[in-house]
Amino acid sequence: MNSAIPLELLGGISADEFLRDYWQKKPLLVRQALPGFESPLEPDELAGLSLEESVESRIVLEHGKTPWEMRRGPFTEETYKELPENDWTLLVQAVDQFVPEVAELLEHFKFLPSWRIDDVMISYAAPGGGVGPHFDNYDVFLLQGHGRRRWKIGQMCDADSPMLPHADLRILANFEQSEEWVLEPGDMLYLPPRVAHYGIAEDDCMTYSVGFRAPSAAEVLTHFTDFLAQFLSDEERYSDAGMAAVKSGEDQHKIQRDALDRLKNLLQEHMSDERLLLTWFGQFMTEPRYPELVTGEEIDDGELQQALREGAVLVRNPSARLAWSEVDVGLLLFSSGQSVVLPKHMEPLLKLVCSADALHSENLGQWLADEDGRKLLAELVKQGSLEFADE
Repeated sequence: MNSAIPLELLGGISADEFLRDYWQKKPLLVRQALPGFESPLEPDELAGLSLEESVESRIVLEHGKTPWEMRRGPFTEETYKELPENDWTLLVQAVDQFVPEVAELLEHFKFLPSWRIDDVMISYAAPGGGVGPHFDNYDVFLLQGHGRRRWKIGQMCDADSPMLPHADLRILANFEQSEEWVLEPGDMLYLPPRVAHYGIAEDDCMTYSVGFRAPSAAEVLTHFTDFLAQFLSDEERYSDAGMAAVKSGEDQHKIQRDALDRLKNLLQEHMSDERLLLTWFGQFMTEPRYPELVTGEEIDDGELQQALREGAVLVRNPSARLAWSEVDVGLLLFSSGQSVVLPKHMEPLLKLVCSADALHSENLGQWLADEDGRKLLAELVKQGSLEFADE
């Protein structure tokens, strides 16, 4: 897409302007980002999802057994019969993985890398419902889907911002309001990380939250070093060959600067390997939110070729995540937390696999006659990232 074209979703500014002036910098309110938007889900259907074991859901009651009581799903129909008329919120994660019409909303965000998008969470709130003033450590687009919600915007926060004592929720002890808007269906509010915000339902309302993956520095260091350790032998150790003897008058117990330099060199030697870093990052960012939902079936490339030629259609598992990149030896395909190195001539197939709504004999074309292409498709079916459309 042309990133300089004005987008209705962004209030008439281009993707370039949005990323330059707002992304991770300041909020943006867009009236009628999606004009005439109608929620693909009714409140009862969202509540129905929260009854399912495989769906992650929570209910927050402002005046429950404790202030801001949080309950975790799955829930039962009795749960909803016992709730008060006001001041509670249902939150359901990753609805895009269970409802195709919700997943289609992500088509509006193609100006952002797909591997950065985490999920679409939907909240339903009774009048007065909310989850308290808080901040997130990731970007979020808040699209109003049904009813009206009042959003109050506050200060920039960080790890030192005082919180109320609570076992499950991070509710700000101090909220310094600076702006306030009421959003109606089709309106959207973008919030960068760490901006305090507080949403309160004016009436029965539903809000769609498009959230983004943003690993913390602690996660990056912990997970990457664990990944890296798989490739290091026990013989690779701290070494100080050629070290100078402790001189007369020097303290034998002091760790000298040259020891620190040797340690830094040991770390940099391995952590600066760009191919390993990219491999880890791609696997980490495509790790499914619910790995148990990505299960495949045994099939060889010949059977798959025959099935496709007979009219079978492959689609991406809604819980799978796909991305690709280039390395010096070829291409890397990342699929649901795994990776494979592929020859460079397969770039068109990787783009097709990552972007197409469906794969069939017509758009696969020559790849059905390509041994590498057939084997890749079969491996993705075995892994569970691709599945047959009739399943």
